[in-house]
Amino acid sequence: MTTTLPDPLGEDWQRPRPDRRGYRQDAILAAVLFAGALVSYGLYWRAGFYEEPAPLGLSLLVIALHNLPIALRRRAPELVLIVVSVLFVAGQLLYVPELLFANITLFIAIYTVGAWGRNRRVAMLVRAAVILGMFVYLLIALFTTGSNGGIEGLSMVGTLSPFVAFGLIQILTNLLYFGGGYYFGDHAWRAARERATLEVRSAELAAERERTAAQAVTRERLRIARELHDVVAHHVSVMGVQAGAARRVLARDPEQAVRSLEAIESSAREAVSELRGLLGTLRDEGAEGTEGTETDATDAASTHGVEQLPQLIDEARRAGLTASVTVVGQERPLTPTVALALYRVAQEAVTNTVKHAGASASLDMRLRYLDGAVELEVTDSGGSPIAGAKGAGLGHVGMRERIAAVGGTLELGPRPRGGYLVRAHIPTVTAATPQPVTVATGAGA
Repeated sequence: MTTTLPDPLGEDWQRPRPDRRGYRQDAILAAVLFAGALVSYGLYWRAGFYEEPAPLGLSLLVIALHNLPIALRRRAPELVLIVVSVLFVAGQLLYVPELLFANITLFIAIYTVGAWGRNRRVAMLVRAAVILGMFVYLLIALFTTGSNGGIEGLSMVGTLSPFVAFGLIQILTNLLYFGGGYYFGDHAWRAARERATLEVRSAELAAERERTAAQAVTRERLRIARELHDVVAHHVSVMGVQAGAARRVLARDPEQAVRSLEAIESSAREAVSELRGLLGTLRDEGAEGTEGTETDATDAASTHGVEQLPQLIDEARRAGLTASVTVVGQERPLTPTVALALYRVAQEAVTNTVKHAGASASLDMRLRYLDGAVELEVTDSGGSPIAGAKGAGLGHVGMRERIAAVGGTLELGPRPRGGYLVRAHIPTVTAATPQPVTVATGAGA
């Protein structure tokens, strides 16, 4: 199957006019043709081509008017062709002894109309009219010559007499002459159009590459922003809750304060470890030079997946929440992209519960393996948020982007009976029949 690209130039494309250098070249060409015609005139005159040639002044005037308009051939190609054609015939009728450069100049004029005519219909009509007129002139000349007894030395006897053969040679020569001027002119115009098309498409490709590069940079910035938000916000939120708990119980329950400080230390280490892994992966990507390719670097940078959901619940419990995780259905392997997306959504949901519901809330996390899909649901009961805890909304944006990237849907919002709901539904390639198996870790204090 062949795919045809749309023409970027359109039907009304016109070949751009040349610059000053091009016009100077046309003037030089006209001068060279005029000089060559003068030399040719002298040789024809010395050879006695015509028994009664035109007077010298008239011959020079015809030669000048025939050749010098070539200087304007790309400014007004149709007009130049008409002038050159008229002067060509005039030179023949007035017996100007110069035929060599007269034919060269006429050929250049026909070619120029085909190569530089801005209106293609006018260019075609003008050339057709000139060529037709030239053939009419040729046939009249042959007929007149035959009526006057033919050409001396050429017999007119027989069906294919020497005079008829001479006439056929003249017709064939003119067919090749005018046909060549017409064809090569059109060929030059098509070549110029193809070059212009190539330049336009090259510019479009360059612009598209720039847009693609800019989009790749934007995607990379969003990816890094999501990773940093997910890593830092979660652990910092947990550390904030634990630090507040340690401050409140430091005087009356030093052991509880120590456990809170240990939880802060653990969260800090995990945050530093994940940040080092993320930054290390970014450096590796830059060293490999994978510019312009969209990769799942986030997935390669992280070993997190649905297997680490119980660890998130443990961290939530250490922050004071009553939390549980439940797996429903027959577990099956998930792609790293899907597994990481679910983990990050769960991490953000836990972070939001800690920040906006407080330690008095309870959290319920459910991972469901459905037929052809996997679903994560995180709900909380609501409670007393941490004082001064405000969000910029970037967490929700990051969750939506992650789930949309794997072709899933995300539901966010408060529940009618209180609390908040986060539900991510992602289609999976491998379908499995869900079974009524429930595995729960239980609730913690």
